[in-house]
Amino acid sequence: MKRIAVLTSGGDGPGLNACIRAATRMAIQLGAEVLGVRRGYTGLINGDVVELDRRAVGGVMGYGGTFLGTARCPEFYTEKGRREALRTLNRLDVDGLIVIGGNGSLTGALELHRMGFPVVGVPATIDNDVNGTDIAIGVDTALNTILDAIDRIKDTASSHNRAFLIETMGRDCGYLALVSAIAGGAELALIPEVETPLEEVARVIGDAYVRGKAHCIIVVAEGWKPGTRALIDYLNSCREELGFEIRLTVLGHIQRGGRPSAFDRLLATRLGAAAAQALFRGERGVMVGWRHDRAVTVPLEEAVAYRKEINRELWELAAVMEL
Repeated sequence: MKRIAVLTSGGDGPGLNACIRAATRMAIQLGAEVLGVRRGYTGLINGDVVELDRRAVGGVMGYGGTFLGTARCPEFYTEKGRREALRTLNRLDVDGLIVIGGNGSLTGALELHRMGFPVVGVPATIDNDVNGTDIAIGVDTALNTILDAIDRIKDTASSHNRAFLIETMGRDCGYLALVSAIAGGAELALIPEVETPLEEVARVIGDAYVRGKAHCIIVVAEGWKPGTRALIDYLNSCREELGFEIRLTVLGHIQRGGRPSAFDRLLATRLGAAAAQALFRGERGVMVGWRHDRAVTVPLEEAVAYRKEINRELWELAAVMEL
């Protein structure tokens, strides 16, 4: 393999730069030139690339986001868009592609593989919902950001005897909300995968007040139904029965930013290097995941077949810890 390309696609997250760096330096070590694709699949369609050498990826590990940029690309959902991307790869004499991203990005990688192009994927999504890997790049840092917020909010909640709803990211997956609730000592986690009636949330808050607690923390994934706004309205309607005043904090995109943790830097480095090695071994249409403390390859078909389900043991543990 004489030349490979690397792109980041979909939502950003901490650790992407470390992954680009590792894939680039390993590929160079193995004798290839490396191109970085700007703005994900949009840049691939438009031919927006930059040459990467060892120095070009120096000093990037400590930064969040992705220096190559990322973008949503509706065009890539069409056959015409994918053909244009393939045309770009062939025009630039690229022999293999590394795609770093979540379910949507890896689905795009699978489509290129089906068109006959050598592709290896790397899971990077703070939702941790990619099948075939124990954890994805960015998850650890995002969790620590949420946990820091919970700890800070708990301080002010206790000072004013208030209940706080803390909304995390997680449109389809409640991993961040569930794990941060356990680690942060929250009274309840509300996630898309489990139906929790509004009345049950009110009961938990009321019970916390009666037991003499100085605060009550409810962590809500943004995809939980009927939604945070509906919950706020309901709780305010029965305010006298709860005891606590209710406040809402939406963490939003703060969860995506920030300096990656040591764990994310090491994970991204190992997966990025392993992705380059997989291409040079001749593996095609695979994702390099992390299982049982080592990098493994799984077929992209398996990785994107369905979203990884919430660990039921974690949910049961949360129920015990919330008592």
